Amino acid sequence: MPLVARTWKQASTGKAIDAELIKVEDGKVHLKLADGRTGLVEVLSLSLEDQEFLASVEKDGATAGSGQWPAFRGPKGDGISSDTNLLKEWPEGGPKQLWVYDQAGMGYSGFSIVDGKLYTMGTRGDDVTIMAVDVATGKEAWAKAVSKDDQKGYAAGWGHGPRSTPTYSDGHLYAIDPKGGVFCLDAATGKEVWKKHLVDDFKGQMGGWGFSESPLIDGDKLVLAPGGKDAGIVALDKKTGSTIWSASELQPGKAEYATIIPTEINGTRQYIKLFESQLAAVSAEDGKLLWSSKWEGKTAVIPTPIVSGNEIYISSGYGVGCKLVRIGSDNTPTDVWVNTVMKNHHGGVIKVGDHLYGFSDGGGLICQDWKTGEMVWNEKTQFFSKGSVHVADGHLYTLNEGDGTLSLVEVSPTEFKQKGQFKLDPQSPNRNPQGKVWTHPLVLGGKLYLRDQEFLVAYDVSAQ
Repeated sequence: MPLVARTWKQASTGKAIDAELIKVEDGKVHLKLADGRTGLVEVLSLSLEDQEFLASVEKDGATAGSGQWPAFRGPKGDGISSDTNLLKEWPEGGPKQLWVYDQAGMGYSGFSIVDGKLYTMGTRGDDVTIMAVDVATGKEAWAKAVSKDDQKGYAAGWGHGPRSTPTYSDGHLYAIDPKGGVFCLDAATGKEVWKKHLVDDFKGQMGGWGFSESPLIDGDKLVLAPGGKDAGIVALDKKTGSTIWSASELQPGKAEYATIIPTEINGTRQYIKLFESQLAAVSAEDGKLLWSSKWEGKTAVIPTPIVSGNEIYISSGYGVGCKLVRIGSDNTPTDVWVNTVMKNHHGGVIKVGDHLYGFSDGGGLICQDWKTGEMVWNEKTQFFSKGSVHVADGHLYTLNEGDGTLSLVEVSPTEFKQKGQFKLDPQSPNRNPQGKVWTHPLVLGGKLYLRDQEFLVAYDVSAQ
């Protein structure tokens, strides 16, 4: 491919270098420096602008090997797959099933996929277990028991097991168990490198459904939200687990369940986290509180915030609703609008263009205008009552939590257009009767991945 010259910026330090893009492989950018040397830089350590550029290059087919999914909701935290050339309609009965892996254990952990290996978590017996599965065959590569699951203090009648998705970075996996154990493993072997505990080491405060956020890796930092009264967010050295800083100005109480999002606003790298009573941002450099916006969450706030420029969208269930916050040039947050059009419980919301897509309690599948907050359309028939969403190749993959029906819906800001539907099979006979099919769908490499507890199923959705 022709070399692409540009100025690249390191997210954590702001340091800029001029170099030519050679390729992206194994989560790293290969760059040709001005003196002719070749340098390797981790994709996730670059600025968001650089990451977006790489995503656009990948979409155009100019690089190979960068179609990875290293974390919950993907490399940009937006829930949108870079896959193209997928089926635009499904045959009756759905796409072809490729394989079933039946040892994922109990729990709701999602998937990270890097270099042909899928990583997830589950409770096997009474062991919280992290595992690697070959995406080509569905065969287990390795499994590592990291802690005991006593099912106490967090299961709350809805089923036990991990809720968090492991994060891949630089040959390592980072994972959180329901009670606050934090683990770094070698991704090739599953060998433990180091471990910490959000309660024991950081005086964190678990919510009623356990620790559920997925770890954020930003450059050399592992960023987590233990909650509590000492430091709502902490940054650790991802290689050693040692503390880099603690956000002591942030004392939110319960950790809650939303995953932290990195961004840059007003020239400052920052980490944004939704707690029950506030949406807050701390400096990536030192953990200082940059701004906070009041939020009257109830019971549990779960969906990951969505960031676009200097605007942040949040939503919560239990009748609370949603709002759009704008951060001014002086770091003052202002509510652009607040309403109850989207009351998203935990299935996630995705922004495509100027519209948002997700399930709203009582409203079914919703299309919402980003700028005004108004509802454009909704669908709340039998298979669109409540669930999770994912986007790939211009289509929504919507999973109905009640019966495991997966629907293909065109991403459209004008009307609801269904293009196919089938039911996940097999489903777990061991799931808690109050639990649902809550693991979010994922499309990558032409495959659709679904999970219900111990069953992880892959389907062929490629148009080739």
